[in-house]
Amino acid sequence: MSAIHWRGVLLGGLLFAATATSVAAQEQDLLTLEGALVRAGASEDLDQQRQGPELNPRIIGPRADKEAAEALVGQARLRPNPEVSFEAENIAGTGAFSGLRATEYTLAVGQRIELGGKRSARVRAAEAEARVTSLRGDLSLAELGFSVRERYVSAAAAAARVELAQDIVGRNRELTRIADLLVETGREPPLRALRAKAALAEAEAELQAAEAASIAARAALGSLWSASETLPSVPPDIPHIEPPAGLVASEDTLRLQVARAESAAAEAAIAREQSLRVPDPVISAGVRRFSESKDNAFLVGVAIPLPFRDRNQGNIAAAQARLRAATAREAIVRADFRQEVAQARAEFLAAEARVDTLSNTSLPQAEEALRLVRIGYRAGRFPLIEVLSAAEARDAIRNALIDAQETRGQAAARLIRLSAL
Repeated sequence: MSAIHWRGVLLGGLLFAATATSVAAQEQDLLTLEGALVRAGASEDLDQQRQGPELNPRIIGPRADKEAAEALVGQARLRPNPEVSFEAENIAGTGAFSGLRATEYTLAVGQRIELGGKRSARVRAAEAEARVTSLRGDLSLAELGFSVRERYVSAAAAAARVELAQDIVGRNRELTRIADLLVETGREPPLRALRAKAALAEAEAELQAAEAASIAARAALGSLWSASETLPSVPPDIPHIEPPAGLVASEDTLRLQVARAESAAAEAAIAREQSLRVPDPVISAGVRRFSESKDNAFLVGVAIPLPFRDRNQGNIAAAQARLRAATAREAIVRADFRQEVAQARAEFLAAEARVDTLSNTSLPQAEEALRLVRIGYRAGRFPLIEVLSAAEARDAIRNALIDAQETRGQAAARLIRLSAL
């Protein structure tokens, strides 16, 4: 099968999917950015967040991790269980020890006593890990909000490009109709009509590609809260997302809190492992029954491990190495945070300036130029090539405006993620 045939089959399939999806989208309400955040469960409004989906795995996972960490804190607070032992001696021997006449029965209860501050160190380490898990859960929610904003902006930009492509197709159809009329009346050479038809075919191909890209962007957005095949319907209006103010001076954002909490957890882990160097004695008390004399006797015992070889030195060294790694990661996060804030802020300001210039100056001028050229073309004062050139200039500005609005929205989404507290 030739490459041209494959291209035709692919474009036809994309056009069918885009048409079917657009029909289904007309039956749906247009999804706003706040509505997308609510659907994903990432809305900052707690009342709206409760109305969001309760089965989003992107939220269930971090919540379950937090519950597991809290359960481990409760487990760390528990003291060692007592031990019960039972022994029977002098059973089924020979001579005086045959049978059960000389059997001695011993029932004892033992309790391990934790020394070296093991329990308090264990609890502090578990609480530090729970703190890290809780902050990571909050950070994952902020990341989900960022993904929703970023993908919503991309979906809205894709919808705007579809709208632009539809306008271009409609314009080229009108130009083709006018070119055919002018060729019939002898006011344009046949080459002009062929040029108009070629431009129309190219515009229709671009429309198919834009529709396919819109489907992919909407599917990526919908995958953040649902695995169903129903695609959200997004309007072709790219939202203006306001970034937070005073972000550079903030030192208490979630990313920095997580890094500091990881270092604190590593320090707590060292204290926990060091406490395990101290051996724990087991104190026991019980009673012994002598079958032959029917007498009873009490007994008391103490068992103490001898730390000749294992003093938990390997776990202590590993915990100290983890602390060095956590401290290095904290420094890296702090440096990267400042760099990402500066880059995102610069991208936002540059894109905002570009949006302002394109929307307030460049686009109105291009619209007016195209209007005048089209009037002159209908009157026969301008050739078709002048209309196509003016239209392409206007379309390039509209496409550049969409790109700038998309860049501005995604930069604002990154700044919101970086500023999460």
